[in-house]
Amino acid sequence: MKKVSYKTLVIVESPTKAKTLEKILGRKYDIKASNGHVRDLPKSRLGVDIENNFEPEYILVRGKGPLVRELKTAAQKAKNVLLASDPDREGEAIAWHLANLLSISCEEPCRVRMYEITPRAVKEAFSKAEPIDMDKVDAQQARRLVDRLMGYSLSPLLWKKVKAGLSAGRVQSVALRLICEKEAEIKAFVPQEYWVVTAVAKGERGQFTLKLAKKDGKNIRITNAIDAQAVYNELLSSSYVVSKFDTKEGKRNPLPPFKTSTLQQEAAKRLGFSPQKTMRVAQSLYEGIDLPGQGPVGLITYMRTDSLRIAPEGIAMARKFIEENFGERYLPEKPHQYISKERSQDAHEAIRPTNVRLVPEEIETHLTKDQKALYELIWKRFLASQMEPAVVARTNLEVEAGPYTLRQSGVTLIFDGWSRLWPLEMKEEILPEAEVGEALKLLKLDKEQKFTKPPSRYTESGLVKVLEEKGIGRPSTYATIIQTLYDRHYVERDEAKKLFPTELGVTVNSFLVEHFQSLINVEFTAKMEDELDKVERGETSWLSVVREFWVHFEGILKSVQNVAKVEVPVETIDEKCPLCDAQLIVKHGRYGKFIACSAYPDCKYTRNFKNSLDITCPKCGEGKVVLLRSKNRRPFYGCSRYPKCDFVSWSKPTGEICPKCGGPFVVKRKAVKCADCGYEKEEIPDDAGAVGER
Repeated sequence: MKKVSYKTLVIVESPTKAKTLEKILGRKYDIKASNGHVRDLPKSRLGVDIENNFEPEYILVRGKGPLVRELKTAAQKAKNVLLASDPDREGEAIAWHLANLLSISCEEPCRVRMYEITPRAVKEAFSKAEPIDMDKVDAQQARRLVDRLMGYSLSPLLWKKVKAGLSAGRVQSVALRLICEKEAEIKAFVPQEYWVVTAVAKGERGQFTLKLAKKDGKNIRITNAIDAQAVYNELLSSSYVVSKFDTKEGKRNPLPPFKTSTLQQEAAKRLGFSPQKTMRVAQSLYEGIDLPGQGPVGLITYMRTDSLRIAPEGIAMARKFIEENFGERYLPEKPHQYISKERSQDAHEAIRPTNVRLVPEEIETHLTKDQKALYELIWKRFLASQMEPAVVARTNLEVEAGPYTLRQSGVTLIFDGWSRLWPLEMKEEILPEAEVGEALKLLKLDKEQKFTKPPSRYTESGLVKVLEEKGIGRPSTYATIIQTLYDRHYVERDEAKKLFPTELGVTVNSFLVEHFQSLINVEFTAKMEDELDKVERGETSWLSVVREFWVHFEGILKSVQNVAKVEVPVETIDEKCPLCDAQLIVKHGRYGKFIACSAYPDCKYTRNFKNSLDITCPKCGEGKVVLLRSKNRRPFYGCSRYPKCDFVSWSKPTGEICPKCGGPFVVKRKAVKCADCGYEKEEIPDDAGAVGER
């Protein structure tokens, strides 16, 4: 007879979370980790019985057999079993699969949802275990089946019509389309000439830098040199008189706390983190950090959320901290409330610190550099969101010069408010006083030719912002979408960290848009997300969503079977193979681009692809600095003569030498510094880009 334990078995997703819960819950609980999903659709086949109401075929994930046997043995011995996977659709699905494997009724109170991993929150969650939310499970299953049906049908079609080894998906293909359309827009852009006229004039109390704005009370735009010269000549001989000078105070309200998308955007902007890295670091902060005297503590609330709601205890905690540490002047009379968009899953809170008294600087010795940086970002943004608005004074000056009006504006910070913690994005400029009717003396007049610039490529964080705005994907999927585009070699990053499609990406996108226009578009993808939300709310069934999709998709799929094969343009280099004299071409491998012979398999010549910066190596003085990528795709710089020269740098060299020590200047964030002694230059070259910076 088996000995029955009096412990409660708790199953979580990760070993880190298990370790944190062990310290919080104590000896009465046996904590084990499932290491993510334990069952899924098979990889080798469709795994969906279309003829039998789309019945999914779930099998054990490869390698999980011993773990499942261990969990079954532990469940048989346990007093009872609680499933504490993450509180989202994927987590609910993991709990459901575990319940099926362990013969636990989904109607029993077996499900524990923790939105923060602190002693108070954990004990509260475990005191009110609930049944598994089958609506949430159904929503996850509907998404999984739609993605499987689409991916496993489109990918073989791409192998047949474009190139072997390709893939397509409901969300990734729309993200690729957005990137391709942006690139097409950039290529089609025609620069337009315009001229800027600037005057420097002196008044009784100081000097002004004025820009031409109007002629005869109407906005003026100068588009050619002849008109620019005519305006210049008139302004040169005109009298300058102040026609308007006023100062108005206004408030700048604080930004809301973070949700997943805005956290990814700010982490990219301020820390140089990719969305994937942001989520990895945030997961570690959520699951628990060992702090002296406290044990493992979850430092932030759940990080996959599109809600801006803050729990009452979070607001109370923030207000008390603000009053004690910054004073009553920084504390608004009423707490700030932030409204989430319609599609928001408001069951979660915004991302916030679980305890604002855990000040980043005071616990930084227990955090990695990345953990500290991200935690500080979350900590500051949350507290700032509950502080008084900043007060600014905007000064507007207008000057008349004949028929022309010139302007200058200035902004002065009167009260910092929330910007005490979070930088206010404004260029503070204080204008000297002036009086209406005051004559100014012209000191300098300039005219400058300029051209309009094409739209900018998406950065990773910029793409995340667009995906969220258009209702494509969910907080848990943004990072994975972008990584998939890299892995398929559909997208690469330029030196400014901006995304552009490869020839392969453009070809695949063109094929999909031409033949699956009604599916590979923003409207369909956003509508599908809405349908999945309805399933989660219990307003419709998963089966009706999957069936409706398949009827539409299958019809298009059949009509495309006989279309002609598409050729992918081959990227060549201006060089012949040293072994057989055939043309050398660029190919994509597991770790990025490489050079190969076009006569393969008859000739197997290959070498590394090296993207030269046309900068002489600062170490050997013979080779060129080339852009390379590590195995995890992180960009870095090296010498083209490697291994003869071992120069390597994560930061981009500028080609200049430090006057202080003779070391190489490199771009680090928004500064140019010596890599050896840290001496900083005053200006950054326009074309500098810190590709390798993290």
